Amino acid sequence: MSQLPKDLLDILACPRCRGPLGIEPESLRCDACMLRYRVENGIPVMLIQEAEHLRPDVEPPVSERASG
Repeated sequence: MSQLPKDLLDILACPRCRGPLGIEPESLRCDACMLRYRVENGIPVMLIQEAEHLRPDVEPPVSERASG
């Protein structure tokens, strides 16, 4: 991902599990959590509740479900 500086990519980790992130063209991916974090205008959006679940058929943990 050319949008983000290498030194930033080196220190970023998944906010849910603190694991490493894979680099995709417009996002960062955590294979352990099966979450994808988007990058908007060169800024990673590292909010768990805004992450895309890579396995939508698997229900997220109760702590991540929308209340209401």
